[in-house]
Amino acid sequence: MGGLAALAREAGHQVTGCDAGVYPPMSDQLRSLGIELIEGFGADQLRLSPDVYVIGNVVSRARLADGTPKFPLMEAILDSGAAYTSGPQWLAEHVLHHPSQPRHVLAVAGTHGKTTTTSMLAWILQAAGLEPGFLVGGVPMNFGVSARLGRLGSPADVAGHKRTPFVIEADEYDTAFFDKRSKFVHYRPRTAVLNNLEFDHADIFDNLAAIERQFHHLVRTVPSSGRVVVNADEDSLQRVLTQGCWSHVAKFGVSANAQGPDGWGIQGEPDNFAVLHQGQEVGRVQWDITGVHNQLNALAAIAAAEHQGVSPAQAAASLREFQNVRRRMEVRGSIARAGGNITVYDDFAHHPTAIRATVDGLRRKVGPNARILAVFEPRSNTMKLGTMKSQLPWSLEDADLAFCHSGGLDWDVTEALQPMGARARVASTVDEVLAQVVAAARAGDHVLCMSNGGFGGIHTKLLTALA
Repeated sequence: MGGLAALAREAGHQVTGCDAGVYPPMSDQLRSLGIELIEGFGADQLRLSPDVYVIGNVVSRARLADGTPKFPLMEAILDSGAAYTSGPQWLAEHVLHHPSQPRHVLAVAGTHGKTTTTSMLAWILQAAGLEPGFLVGGVPMNFGVSARLGRLGSPADVAGHKRTPFVIEADEYDTAFFDKRSKFVHYRPRTAVLNNLEFDHADIFDNLAAIERQFHHLVRTVPSSGRVVVNADEDSLQRVLTQGCWSHVAKFGVSANAQGPDGWGIQGEPDNFAVLHQGQEVGRVQWDITGVHNQLNALAAIAAAEHQGVSPAQAAASLREFQNVRRRMEVRGSIARAGGNITVYDDFAHHPTAIRATVDGLRRKVGPNARILAVFEPRSNTMKLGTMKSQLPWSLEDADLAFCHSGGLDWDVTEALQPMGARARVASTVDEVLAQVVAAARAGDHVLCMSNGGFGGIHTKLLTALA
């Protein structure tokens, strides 16, 4: 929603917005753009009388224990008859598919890696001189903002139906309380990346098959002249394709020769690897980004960019300058110690598979002898429900110590982490977690904080306490 606000402001609209507990980097971005952010959802905001209210999917018709609305502003909007729409629908109608500015939409979907892959793809197109528009669920450090309109087509472009590129992170979560379709069905991409697919969002999906059906709805919207870039190593995505696909399919995977006539593969280590197309090296990526998962993210972005006319060699070369995304293995600071600095990282990982991939990526970077202290909170709706608690020991097994914030959870985190024995510590408050980490940390340690929320500002608190 912050990205949508940025796009609307860039398009010349006056924009205000409200939310609860907004934290950096989005709060900083909104402030820098001059977008007024109102704390809370009070009905008094109806006095602003905007032309339209754009409703995020955090808003519901829920009521508190005393019977009062959780979102009074929404009730006031409905009672007054004021105009409202969802974020994805507003985006589709005013940016992605506005008749005066046709776009070639490149949408990146998947349980993991959406933000990073979207950022890579936007950077590849930017480096190729295409000046893409983009909307990312984070802040790509190459751009410093989460969204921009990009180059607008000239009158000649519009007359010739030439489409300018727009790269978007395509989320499978539902659109709004009044539109339970996945957000990505609104985007109608010409290039769609299906990065991976696991069970997630247990608050709205009953099982993996239900999410696969939504992914197939996305595939249905890709035109026959379009391209679907699919991870060949994911059985769930193969099941999606068997439900029907009417577009060109490019498959990518860990193996040197991904399946199919348009197969993309990788060969080499995460920091220096060859990009293979139909078994032949067509480019090489050399960078400081960690993890096999990011090799696959890069491969997907390169295959998608080729659909826009960017050669694999050019795309791979441009990734050498890719600076990653805020809160993706972001170094927040380093504290000097005799015998080696203590480094604190911030990462968005919140699903067990993402946690494991993140820890594995850091392990590959720092080597087998350095200590990794994993600090995390099960904050996503799926993790709060305890749906994947049995996978936590597996996700953290490559960490030397694990510290979990258990506040607000209805399931026993200590019991879930029991297979880790003394390597796991649990605390009910952020301050208790902080104290545990500070007591355990020693020279040369790497402290990896993982959450899809603000985590109570633990990164800054850690650096201050360690100093």
